[in-house]
Amino acid sequence: MPPPRLLVLSNGHGEDLIALRVLEALAERRPGLELVVLPLVGEGRVFAGAEAAGVLQRCGPRQALPSGGFSNQSLRGLLGDLAAGLPLLSWKQWRLVRRWGQGGAPILAVGDLLPLLFAWAGGGRFGFIGTPKSDHTWATPPPPGWGSTALADAYHRLKGSEWDPWEWALMGSGRCRLVAARDELTAAGLRRHGVAASAPGNPMMDGLANAPLPAWLVGQRRLLLLPGSRLPEALGNLERLLAALPALGPPTTVLLATGSAPSPASLAGLLQRHGFAAAPIPIGSGAAAAWRRRQLRLLLGPGRFADWAGWGEVGLATAGTATEQLVGLGVPALSLPGPGPQFKAGFARRQSRLLGGAVQPCHSGAELGNRLAALLNDPAERRRLGWIGQMRMGPAGGSARLAEAIATTLLNRAEDH
Repeated sequence: MPPPRLLVLSNGHGEDLIALRVLEALAERRPGLELVVLPLVGEGRVFAGAEAAGVLQRCGPRQALPSGGFSNQSLRGLLGDLAAGLPLLSWKQWRLVRRWGQGGAPILAVGDLLPLLFAWAGGGRFGFIGTPKSDHTWATPPPPGWGSTALADAYHRLKGSEWDPWEWALMGSGRCRLVAARDELTAAGLRRHGVAASAPGNPMMDGLANAPLPAWLVGQRRLLLLPGSRLPEALGNLERLLAALPALGPPTTVLLATGSAPSPASLAGLLQRHGFAAAPIPIGSGAAAAWRRRQLRLLLGPGRFADWAGWGEVGLATAGTATEQLVGLGVPALSLPGPGPQFKAGFARRQSRLLGGAVQPCHSGAELGNRLAALLNDPAERRRLGWIGQMRMGPAGGSARLAEAIATTLLNRAEDH
Protein backbone atom coordinates (compact mmCIF):
# COMPACT_ATOMS: atom_id res chain seq x y z
CA MET A 1 0.00 0.00 0.00
CA PRO A 2 1.53 3.36 -1.02
CA PRO A 3 2.22 5.92 1.74
CA PRO A 4 -0.37 8.71 2.30
CA ARG A 5 0.31 11.85 0.31
CA LEU A 6 -0.65 15.52 0.44
CA LEU A 7 -0.23 18.10 -2.30
CA VAL A 8 0.15 21.69 -1.09
CA LEU A 9 -0.48 24.70 -3.35
CA SER A 10 0.80 28.17 -2.40
CA ASN A 11 0.92 31.40 -4.34
CA GLY A 12 3.52 33.83 -3.06
CA HIS A 13 6.44 34.41 -0.70
CA GLY A 14 4.30 34.99 2.40
CA GLU A 15 2.07 32.04 1.57
CA ASP A 16 5.14 29.85 1.07
CA LEU A 17 6.38 30.78 4.55
CA ILE A 18 3.04 29.93 6.12
CA ALA A 19 2.82 26.64 4.21
CA LEU A 20 6.36 25.73 5.29
CA ARG A 21 5.60 26.31 8.98
CA VAL A 22 2.45 24.19 8.79
CA LEU A 23 4.15 21.38 6.86
CA GLU A 24 7.05 21.21 9.33
CA ALA A 25 4.52 20.83 12.16
CA LEU A 26 2.55 18.28 10.14
CA ALA A 27 5.66 16.21 9.42
CA GLU A 28 6.29 15.90 13.16
CA ARG A 29 2.79 14.52 13.69
CA ARG A 30 2.65 12.28 10.62
CA PRO A 31 6.22 11.15 9.83
CA GLY A 32 5.02 8.71 7.17
CA LEU A 33 3.16 11.37 5.20
CA GLU A 34 4.58 12.30 1.77
CA LEU A 35 4.43 16.10 1.49
CA VAL A 36 4.59 17.56 -2.03
CA VAL A 37 4.56 21.33 -2.69
CA LEU A 38 3.60 23.08 -5.92
CA PRO A 39 4.44 26.82 -5.73
CA LEU A 40 2.04 28.52 -8.13
CA VAL A 41 3.95 31.82 -8.01
CA GLY A 42 7.73 32.02 -8.06
CA GLU A 43 10.17 29.19 -7.55
CA GLY A 44 9.34 28.36 -3.94
CA ARG A 45 12.88 28.95 -2.67
CA VAL A 46 11.52 29.14 0.87
CA PHE A 47 11.07 25.36 0.73
CA ALA A 48 14.65 24.59 -0.33
CA GLY A 49 15.99 23.89 3.16
CA ALA A 50 13.09 21.62 4.12
CA GLU A 51 13.43 19.83 0.79
CA ALA A 52 17.14 19.22 1.39
CA ALA A 53 16.28 17.85 4.85
CA GLY A 54 13.78 15.41 3.35
CA VAL A 55 10.72 17.01 4.97
CA LEU A 56 9.00 17.71 1.64
CA GLN A 57 9.58 17.88 -2.08
CA ARG A 58 8.74 20.48 -4.68
CA CYS A 59 7.07 19.44 -7.89
CA GLY A 60 5.74 20.75 -11.16
CA PRO A 61 6.54 23.72 -13.38
CA ARG A 62 7.47 26.92 -11.55
CA GLN A 63 8.87 30.22 -12.71
CA ALA A 64 9.80 33.63 -11.32
CA LEU A 65 7.46 36.20 -12.88
CA PRO A 66 8.23 39.90 -13.48
CA SER A 67 5.49 41.11 -11.11
CA GLY A 68 6.71 38.89 -8.26
CA GLY A 69 3.18 37.60 -7.86
CA PHE A 70 1.54 41.03 -7.73
CA SER A 71 0.07 41.18 -11.23
CA ASN A 72 -3.32 41.97 -9.66
CA GLN A 73 -2.01 45.34 -8.50
CA SER A 74 -1.18 46.86 -11.87
CA LEU A 75 -1.90 46.41 -15.57
CA ARG A 76 1.81 46.69 -16.32
CA GLY A 77 2.54 43.80 -13.95
CA LEU A 78 -0.18 41.67 -15.50
CA LEU A 79 1.04 42.34 -19.04
CA GLY A 80 4.60 41.53 -18.02
CA ASP A 81 3.53 38.20 -16.52
CA LEU A 82 1.46 37.33 -19.57
CA ALA A 83 4.41 38.07 -21.84
CA ALA A 84 6.67 35.92 -19.63
CA GLY A 85 4.47 32.88 -20.16
CA LEU A 86 1.95 32.96 -17.31
CA PRO A 87 -0.92 31.33 -19.28
CA LEU A 88 1.18 28.30 -20.30
CA LEU A 89 2.64 27.99 -16.79
CA SER A 90 -0.83 28.04 -15.21
CA TRP A 91 -2.13 25.49 -17.71
CA LYS A 92 0.67 23.05 -16.90
CA GLN A 93 0.10 23.51 -13.17
CA TRP A 94 -3.65 23.02 -13.63
CA ARG A 95 -3.08 19.72 -15.43
CA LEU A 96 -0.76 18.49 -12.67
CA VAL A 97 -3.33 19.32 -9.98
CA ARG A 98 -6.05 17.53 -11.95
CA ARG A 99 -3.93 14.38 -12.21
CA TRP A 100 -3.23 14.50 -8.50
CA GLY A 101 -6.90 14.94 -7.59
CA GLN A 102 -7.98 12.12 -9.89
CA GLY A 103 -5.50 9.87 -8.07
CA GLY A 104 -7.54 10.29 -4.88
CA ALA A 105 -4.97 12.11 -2.71
CA PRO A 106 -6.00 15.28 -0.84
CA ILE A 107 -4.90 18.83 -1.66
CA LEU A 108 -4.21 21.75 0.69
CA ALA A 109 -4.41 25.28 -0.75
CA VAL A 110 -2.63 28.16 0.99
CA GLY A 111 -3.35 31.69 -0.21
CA ASP A 112 -6.33 33.21 -1.97
CA LEU A 113 -8.57 32.50 -4.95
CA LEU A 114 -5.94 30.98 -7.28
CA PRO A 115 -4.83 28.01 -5.11
CA LEU A 116 -8.40 27.60 -3.84
CA LEU A 117 -9.69 27.31 -7.41
CA PHE A 118 -6.93 24.88 -8.36
CA ALA A 119 -7.61 22.71 -5.30
CA TRP A 120 -11.33 22.60 -6.09
CA ALA A 121 -10.58 21.76 -9.73
CA GLY A 122 -8.55 18.74 -8.62
CA GLY A 123 -11.83 16.93 -8.15
CA GLY A 124 -11.06 15.37 -4.77
CA ARG A 125 -10.98 16.38 -1.13
CA PHE A 126 -9.21 19.60 -0.29
CA GLY A 127 -8.56 22.07 2.49
CA PHE A 128 -7.92 25.79 2.42
CA ILE A 129 -5.86 28.17 4.57
CA GLY A 130 -6.98 31.67 3.57
CA THR A 131 -3.98 33.85 4.37
CA PRO A 132 -4.28 37.29 2.73
CA LYS A 133 -7.84 38.40 3.43
CA SER A 134 -9.12 39.74 6.74
CA ASP A 135 -12.28 41.59 7.62
CA HIS A 136 -10.13 43.92 9.71
CA THR A 137 -9.07 45.60 6.45
CA TRP A 138 -12.55 47.07 5.95
CA ALA A 139 -13.86 47.10 9.54
CA THR A 140 -10.91 49.25 10.71
CA PRO A 141 -10.87 52.94 9.63
CA PRO A 142 -8.13 54.00 7.20
CA PRO A 143 -5.12 55.77 8.71
CA PRO A 144 -5.61 59.55 8.92
CA GLY A 145 -4.62 61.37 5.76
CA TRP A 146 -4.75 58.30 3.54
CA GLY A 147 -8.05 58.89 1.81
CA SER A 148 -11.32 57.07 1.84
CA THR A 149 -12.15 53.67 0.40
CA ALA A 150 -15.86 54.19 0.97
CA LEU A 151 -17.04 52.27 -2.09
CA ALA A 152 -14.90 49.20 -1.41
CA ASP A 153 -15.75 49.30 2.30
CA ALA A 154 -19.46 49.52 1.52
CA TYR A 155 -19.15 46.52 -0.82
CA HIS A 156 -17.47 44.41 1.86
CA ARG A 157 -19.92 45.62 4.51
CA LEU A 158 -22.82 44.62 2.27
CA LYS A 159 -21.33 41.13 1.87
CA GLY A 160 -20.29 40.92 5.52
CA SER A 161 -16.93 39.50 4.45
CA GLU A 162 -13.87 40.48 2.44
CA TRP A 163 -14.10 37.12 0.70
CA ASP A 164 -16.35 37.13 -2.36
CA PRO A 165 -19.40 34.99 -3.22
CA TRP A 166 -17.52 32.81 -5.72
CA GLU A 167 -14.91 32.13 -3.03
CA TRP A 168 -17.63 31.20 -0.51
CA ALA A 169 -19.00 28.77 -3.10
CA LEU A 170 -15.62 27.04 -3.48
CA MET A 171 -15.07 26.93 0.30
CA GLY A 172 -18.60 25.60 0.77
CA SER A 173 -18.05 22.67 -1.59
CA GLY A 174 -18.87 19.28 -0.13
CA ARG A 175 -15.31 18.23 -0.97
CA CYS A 176 -13.76 21.05 1.12
CA ARG A 177 -12.90 19.52 4.50
CA LEU A 178 -11.11 22.45 6.15
CA VAL A 179 -11.31 26.24 5.93
CA ALA A 180 -8.93 28.20 8.18
CA ALA A 181 -9.13 32.01 8.25
CA ARG A 182 -6.36 34.22 9.57
CA ASP A 183 -8.46 35.62 12.47
CA GLU A 184 -11.74 34.99 14.26
CA LEU A 185 -13.43 38.11 12.85
CA THR A 186 -12.92 36.80 9.32
CA ALA A 187 -13.93 33.25 10.24
CA ALA A 188 -17.18 34.54 11.76
CA GLY A 189 -17.94 36.45 8.56
CA LEU A 190 -17.48 33.27 6.51
CA ARG A 191 -19.65 31.23 8.88
CA ARG A 192 -22.51 33.65 8.31
CA HIS A 193 -22.36 32.55 4.66
CA GLY A 194 -22.48 28.85 5.44
CA VAL A 195 -18.74 28.20 5.33
CA ALA A 196 -17.50 26.08 8.26
CA ALA A 197 -14.50 28.33 8.88
CA SER A 198 -12.28 28.40 11.96
CA ALA A 199 -9.26 30.42 13.06
CA PRO A 200 -6.78 27.97 14.64
CA GLY A 201 -3.95 30.52 14.66
CA ASN A 202 -1.47 32.45 12.56
CA PRO A 203 1.67 30.48 11.61
CA MET A 204 3.50 33.73 10.88
CA MET A 205 4.22 34.15 14.59
CA ASP A 206 5.99 30.79 14.92
CA GLY A 207 9.77 30.47 14.86
CA LEU A 208 10.52 34.01 16.04
CA ALA A 209 12.98 34.58 18.87
CA ASN A 210 12.23 36.93 21.76
CA ALA A 211 15.63 36.79 23.42
CA PRO A 212 16.89 39.29 26.04
CA LEU A 213 18.68 42.38 24.78
CA PRO A 214 22.37 41.53 24.20
CA ALA A 215 25.19 43.54 25.71
CA TRP A 216 26.24 45.02 22.37
CA LEU A 217 22.85 46.79 22.07
CA VAL A 218 22.59 48.13 25.63
CA GLY A 219 22.44 51.94 25.68
CA GLN A 220 21.47 52.14 21.98
CA ARG A 221 18.29 53.29 20.26
CA ARG A 222 17.25 50.31 18.14
CA LEU A 223 15.57 50.33 14.72
CA LEU A 224 14.61 47.38 12.49
CA LEU A 225 14.96 48.20 8.80
CA LEU A 226 12.91 45.95 6.49
CA PRO A 227 13.14 46.95 2.81
CA GLY A 228 11.61 43.71 1.49
CA SER A 229 13.25 40.99 -0.56
CA ARG A 230 11.99 41.47 -4.12
CA LEU A 231 14.58 42.99 -6.43
CA PRO A 232 14.93 45.62 -7.73
CA GLU A 233 12.07 47.05 -5.61
CA ALA A 234 13.86 46.32 -2.32
CA LEU A 235 16.87 48.45 -3.33
CA GLY A 236 14.66 51.42 -4.17
CA ASN A 237 12.79 50.99 -0.90
CA LEU A 238 16.03 50.87 1.05
CA GLU A 239 17.32 54.00 -0.69
CA ARG A 240 14.23 55.94 0.40
CA LEU A 241 14.30 54.60 3.97
CA LEU A 242 17.98 55.48 4.41
CA ALA A 243 17.37 58.97 3.07
CA ALA A 244 14.58 59.40 5.61
CA LEU A 245 16.71 58.50 8.62
CA PRO A 246 17.02 61.65 10.73
CA ALA A 247 20.23 62.81 12.36
CA LEU A 248 19.39 61.05 15.62
CA GLY A 249 21.16 62.37 18.69
CA PRO A 250 21.71 59.32 20.91
CA PRO A 251 23.77 56.37 19.64
CA THR A 252 21.49 54.34 17.38
CA THR A 253 21.82 50.88 15.87
CA VAL A 254 19.87 50.10 12.71
CA LEU A 255 19.37 46.37 12.21
CA LEU A 256 18.97 45.79 8.47
CA ALA A 257 17.50 42.30 8.26
CA THR A 258 17.39 40.86 4.76
CA GLY A 259 16.76 37.54 3.09
CA SER A 260 19.03 36.01 0.48
CA ALA A 261 18.69 39.29 -1.43
CA PRO A 262 19.89 41.96 -1.53
CA SER A 263 23.34 40.69 -0.55
CA PRO A 264 25.75 42.69 1.67
CA ALA A 265 28.12 43.12 -1.27
CA SER A 266 25.39 44.61 -3.46
CA LEU A 267 24.51 47.14 -0.73
CA ALA A 268 28.01 48.53 -0.20
CA GLY A 269 27.79 51.22 -2.88
CA LEU A 270 24.33 52.31 -1.78
CA LEU A 271 25.44 52.71 1.84
CA GLN A 272 28.53 54.66 0.83
CA ARG A 273 26.34 57.07 -1.16
CA HIS A 274 24.42 57.74 2.04
CA GLY A 275 27.56 58.60 3.99
CA PHE A 276 28.23 55.26 5.68
CA ALA A 277 31.72 53.84 6.13
CA ALA A 278 32.68 50.26 6.99
CA ALA A 279 32.94 49.59 10.72
CA PRO A 280 33.83 46.70 13.07
CA ILE A 281 31.14 44.04 13.53
CA PRO A 282 29.96 43.75 17.15
CA ILE A 283 30.95 40.42 18.70
CA GLY A 284 27.98 38.11 19.01
CA SER A 285 25.72 40.13 16.71
CA GLY A 286 25.63 37.58 13.90
CA ALA A 287 25.90 40.46 11.41
CA ALA A 288 27.54 39.94 8.03
CA ALA A 289 28.82 43.53 7.86
CA ALA A 290 28.72 46.77 9.84
CA TRP A 291 28.65 50.40 8.73
CA ARG A 292 28.74 53.70 10.60
CA ARG A 293 27.66 57.29 9.96
CA ARG A 294 28.43 59.45 12.99
CA GLN A 295 26.19 58.21 15.86
CA LEU A 296 24.35 55.82 13.56
CA ARG A 297 25.56 52.20 13.31
CA LEU A 298 24.01 49.93 10.68
CA LEU A 299 24.32 46.14 10.77
CA LEU A 300 23.57 43.90 7.81
CA GLY A 301 22.05 40.56 8.68
CA PRO A 302 20.97 38.17 5.91
CA GLY A 303 18.65 35.63 7.51
CA ARG A 304 18.80 37.37 10.91
CA PHE A 305 15.25 38.72 11.04
CA ALA A 306 13.92 36.01 13.38
CA ASP A 307 16.77 36.65 15.84
CA TRP A 308 16.79 40.45 15.65
CA ALA A 309 13.11 41.37 15.37
CA GLY A 310 12.28 41.36 19.08
CA TRP A 311 15.14 43.77 19.86
CA GLY A 312 13.73 46.71 17.92
CA GLU A 313 12.00 49.74 19.42
CA VAL A 314 10.52 50.81 16.08
CA GLY A 315 10.50 49.26 12.61
CA LEU A 316 10.98 51.09 9.31
CA ALA A 317 9.37 48.82 6.77
CA THR A 318 8.40 48.37 3.17
CA ALA A 319 7.85 44.62 3.52
CA GLY A 320 4.78 42.44 3.72
CA THR A 321 5.07 39.32 5.89
CA ALA A 322 8.08 40.55 7.88
CA THR A 323 6.25 43.74 8.87
CA GLU A 324 3.29 41.73 10.15
CA GLN A 325 5.63 39.49 12.14
CA LEU A 326 7.44 42.50 13.60
CA VAL A 327 4.33 44.20 14.93
CA GLY A 328 3.10 40.80 16.12
CA LEU A 329 6.10 40.82 18.45
CA GLY A 330 4.94 44.15 19.85
CA VAL A 331 7.27 46.42 17.83
CA PRO A 332 5.37 49.27 16.11
CA ALA A 333 6.44 50.24 12.61
CA LEU A 334 6.43 53.11 10.13
CA SER A 335 6.15 52.45 6.41
CA LEU A 336 7.00 54.49 3.32
CA PRO A 337 5.23 53.26 0.18
CA GLY A 338 6.84 53.74 -3.20
CA PRO A 339 6.29 52.89 -6.88
CA GLY A 340 5.90 49.14 -6.29
CA PRO A 341 5.09 46.69 -7.71
CA GLN A 342 4.28 45.42 -4.20
CA PHE A 343 4.67 48.12 -1.59
CA LYS A 344 2.54 50.89 -3.07
CA ALA A 345 0.19 53.32 -1.32
CA GLY A 346 -2.81 50.99 -1.53
CA PHE A 347 -0.82 48.10 -0.06
CA ALA A 348 0.47 50.27 2.79
CA ARG A 349 -3.01 51.56 3.63
CA ARG A 350 -4.44 48.06 3.64
CA GLN A 351 -1.59 46.77 5.79
CA SER A 352 -2.15 49.53 8.33
CA ARG A 353 -5.85 48.69 8.60
CA LEU A 354 -5.11 44.98 8.86
CA LEU A 355 -2.78 45.65 11.81
CA GLY A 356 -4.99 48.21 13.55
CA GLY A 357 -2.56 51.10 13.02
CA ALA A 358 0.39 49.26 14.59
CA VAL A 359 2.15 50.12 11.33
CA GLN A 360 1.66 53.73 10.24
CA PRO A 361 2.21 54.69 6.59
CA CYS A 362 4.00 57.98 5.82
CA HIS A 363 3.63 60.16 2.73
CA SER A 364 7.26 61.31 2.63
CA GLY A 365 10.65 60.75 4.11
CA ALA A 366 10.32 63.94 6.14
CA GLU A 367 7.07 62.71 7.70
CA LEU A 368 8.68 59.37 8.49
CA GLY A 369 11.61 61.10 10.19
CA ASN A 370 9.32 63.26 12.32
CA ARG A 371 7.12 60.32 13.33
CA LEU A 372 10.15 58.21 14.14
CA ALA A 373 11.55 60.87 16.48
CA ALA A 374 8.15 61.19 18.17
CA LEU A 375 7.77 57.43 18.66
CA LEU A 376 11.27 57.01 20.05
CA ASN A 377 10.49 59.69 22.63
CA ASP A 378 7.11 58.20 23.60
CA PRO A 379 7.47 54.75 25.17
CA ALA A 380 3.78 54.69 26.20
CA GLU A 381 2.68 55.13 22.58
CA ARG A 382 5.10 52.42 21.46
CA ARG A 383 3.61 50.05 24.04
CA ARG A 384 0.06 50.92 22.97
CA LEU A 385 0.73 50.30 19.28
CA GLY A 386 2.75 47.18 20.08
CA TRP A 387 -0.14 45.73 22.06
CA ILE A 388 -2.51 46.35 19.13
CA GLY A 389 -0.10 44.55 16.80
CA GLN A 390 0.12 41.57 19.13
CA MET A 391 -3.68 41.35 19.35
CA ARG A 392 -4.11 41.50 15.58
CA MET A 393 -1.47 38.84 14.84
CA GLY A 394 -2.19 36.51 17.74
CA PRO A 395 0.19 34.30 19.74
CA ALA A 396 2.63 31.68 18.50
CA GLY A 397 1.49 28.09 18.06
CA GLY A 398 -0.73 28.49 15.01
CA SER A 399 1.30 26.03 12.92
CA ALA A 400 0.79 23.20 15.40
CA ARG A 401 -2.94 23.87 15.70
CA LEU A 402 -3.37 24.00 11.93
CA ALA A 403 -1.36 20.81 11.50
CA GLU A 404 -3.63 19.06 13.99
CA ALA A 405 -6.73 20.31 12.16
CA ILE A 406 -5.36 19.06 8.82
CA ALA A 407 -4.48 15.66 10.28
CA THR A 408 -7.89 15.13 11.89
CA THR A 409 -10.09 16.43 9.05
CA LEU A 410 -8.46 16.45 5.65
CA LEU A 411 -6.01 13.56 5.98
CA ASN A 412 -8.03 11.04 7.98
CA ARG A 413 -11.09 11.36 5.81
CA ALA A 414 -9.03 11.15 2.66
CA GLU A 415 -7.35 7.96 3.81
CA ASP A 416 -10.62 6.33 4.77
CA HIS A 417 -11.63 6.06 1.09
